[in-house]
Amino acid sequence: MSVVEALAPFTEESTSRFVQTKRWKLHYNEVGKGHPIILLHGTGPGATGWSNFHQNMAVLSASHRVIALDSPGWGGSELFECSGEPRNAANAEAVKLLMDELGIEKAALVGNSMGGAATLEFMARYPDRISHAITMGSGLFGVPNMFTPGGPSQGIRVIFETYMNPTPENFRRLVEIMVYDASYVTDELTQQRSAGALAQREHLTNWLKGGPLGKGGPFAGVEELMGKLAISQVPTLMIHGRDDKTVPMEVTLKTASLIPNSRAVILNRCGHWAQVEHADEFNGLVLGFVDRKPASPSKGGFGG
Repeated sequence: MSVVEALAPFTEESTSRFVQTKRWKLHYNEVGKGHPIILLHGTGPGATGWSNFHQNMAVLSASHRVIALDSPGWGGSELFECSGEPRNAANAEAVKLLMDELGIEKAALVGNSMGGAATLEFMARYPDRISHAITMGSGLFGVPNMFTPGGPSQGIRVIFETYMNPTPENFRRLVEIMVYDASYVTDELTQQRSAGALAQREHLTNWLKGGPLGKGGPFAGVEELMGKLAISQVPTLMIHGRDDKTVPMEVTLKTASLIPNSRAVILNRCGHWAQVEHADEFNGLVLGFVDRKPASPSKGGFGG
C-alpha cells in the first residue's frame, strides 16, 4: 500500500457533495479541515475535480479543507449553456458562488490548465477572496501561447478530436499526450476518463458549441485581464512541465513575468499533468507555498 492510500480512508463516493448556488447546481468532493484549498480541473473530456486530483487529496487534506470542484459543464455539475459568455469567466464565477454557499471567505485556488486560467480570472475579478493562486500547465491564453507554427498544439488537437469522437482509442491518445511517462497510460485511467465523459454526453456537445473558452473567443478579455494581473498582489505559484505537449511552458514564463508577486517552477520529464506525474513534488510545492508565512511586498513577497 502506498503512503497516499494509507492516508486516504475516503473514496469518490464518500466525499461527493452537491450544492445549489445562485446560478448552477455544482458537484464537488470535499475532505479535511483547515484553510480551504479549492482544486480546479482542466478542459479535457471526462475531466472532474476528482479525476484530476484524487491522488493529491490525502496529503493536502491532512492539514487543509480540500474541495475538488466540477466546473459547470463537467462531471456531476449542471450543464453550461453556451450563450456567448467566455467559459473562464463562468468558471471563476462558479468558484465564487460555491464559496458563498459554503461560507468560505477566502481560499487558495489550485488549477490545472483550464482550471489555472479560471484561477487567474478569479484573481482579477475577486482579489479579496483568494489567498494564494497556483496554476499548472496554464497561463494567459493569447496568441501565440496555445499554438505552434503548425497551428494548435498536439494536445489541443487531441482534445478536440476526442470531444468530437469519444472512442476508447481517442481517450487513450488523450491520456498519452497529457503525460511524459508512458507508465501512467493505464487501462484504468483511460476507462475512467471515457466513462466520465460518456455519462453526460450533453457536456461534450456544449463544449464543442463554444470551444474551450466559450463563444466569446479564446482571447476574449485578455488585455483587460493582463492589466488587472499586472497590479495583483496575490501570491502566485506557476508550475509547468518541461515536456508539456498541450500548453508550452513559455506560457507560464510569460505570465509569471507579468504578475508582480509570482514565481515559476519548471519540472523536467513532466507533461501536462504535473499533479499526477510528480505528485509528491507537487504536493510539497503546494503545501510549502500555501503554508509559508508571507513576506512584506516591499521585501519581495512570495516571489522574493
